[in-house]
Amino acid sequence: MLKTPRGTKDILPGEIEKWQFIESKFREITEKYNYKELRTPIFETTEVFSRSIGEETDIVNKEMYTFLDKGGKSMTLRPEMTAALVRSVIQNNLCSQGELQRLWYYGPFFRYERPQKGRFRQFHQFGVECLASEYAESDVEIISLGIDLINSLQFKDYTLIINSLGNRESRQVYLNHLVEYFNDNKGSLSETSQIRLEKNPLRILDSKSEDDIKVNQNAPFIDDYFDNESNEHFDEVKSMLDYLNIDYRLDRRLVRGLDYYSHTVFEFQSNVLGAQDSFGGGGRYNSLFEQLGGKPTPAIGFAMGVERLLLILEQINNNEQKSCLDVYIVNAGIDNRNEIMKLADKLRKNYSVVFDLKRKNIKAQFKEANKLNCKYTVVLGQQEIENNELSIKNMENGNQVKLSLSSEIDLDDINWE
Repeated sequence: MLKTPRGTKDILPGEIEKWQFIESKFREITEKYNYKELRTPIFETTEVFSRSIGEETDIVNKEMYTFLDKGGKSMTLRPEMTAALVRSVIQNNLCSQGELQRLWYYGPFFRYERPQKGRFRQFHQFGVECLASEYAESDVEIISLGIDLINSLQFKDYTLIINSLGNRESRQVYLNHLVEYFNDNKGSLSETSQIRLEKNPLRILDSKSEDDIKVNQNAPFIDDYFDNESNEHFDEVKSMLDYLNIDYRLDRRLVRGLDYYSHTVFEFQSNVLGAQDSFGGGGRYNSLFEQLGGKPTPAIGFAMGVERLLLILEQINNNEQKSCLDVYIVNAGIDNRNEIMKLADKLRKNYSVVFDLKRKNIKAQFKEANKLNCKYTVVLGQQEIENNELSIKNMENGNQVKLSLSSEIDLDDINWE
């Protein structure tokens, strides 16, 4: 039997309603903030990601689905969206005159990694990006949008973690001192971190290895090397969050492993996810446009993993998204099929409508109506056709009314008392 590839899954009826519920929240919240949706191709030229994410990151080295097309050009299924979105903005001149852009996206992404709970090789992300503002209020707007989305999903037990990586100059000074410290303690680092020391030393601070955690305890902090610009920007962000009563926890060890981050970085974490507690995060990336051949353009954004949002919903028992149909038409006679279809066509102008397609008996049809969680059942048989009437039942309270078959039917205007 043919099956889905490892690390992928089908999203079936009964589950898809939960996805649609979350997707509706994406649209609802972004509309309130005036963010506009942008969609890019699922694959890009490999250079888009290798130049932006960083040649020495695990994503580029180990996880990307890369292939040569028939023209011999290297292509990659997108492992993340920020670089692809920036490529699109540059190509389509959306920020050519420094215009502010508020953008959001949603879709599938691809990374070759070990599948585990909430992590797949084809996964889905929602994200937002605010482009062409260097100021702290854009950082706070992005974070506020994320908080509003989380609250709309009725998450309770979550934490906003923030830190700053400073500007490019401060970060480089810090990296020099960090590498020096790790080299002095290289023998105590895990094998993976010894490799990262040569390629991406910031990632060592993210390590979950017990050996690395011990070494990290005495590692220098990045904010000890901030210049005035770095300090002032982060102080403004924290001050605005405080003014808005947005709770956060400062984590001086929080880093984002991609090369393009600077200044504010943050994560949303939930205790219900266990060790893999992050379900979203992002930060500022003021140098990414230049890395991809565009004009200097400050920007900030975040992404959330949809599969991880679904895991949280399941844990808090808040994911009962039952499909609810308006009308089930019960066929009370075998010769009424044409009239049934004609009535369904009439009602579908205003309501969701189904009727039996397997020629079941009346009892079985009512049973199916209950299973489909229909609000109303409409009985149509030979007697109703002859009398030009419909028998309509409210499935919630069991009350029934009769209406003219030829009249306009407004189910919301009926007095069901």
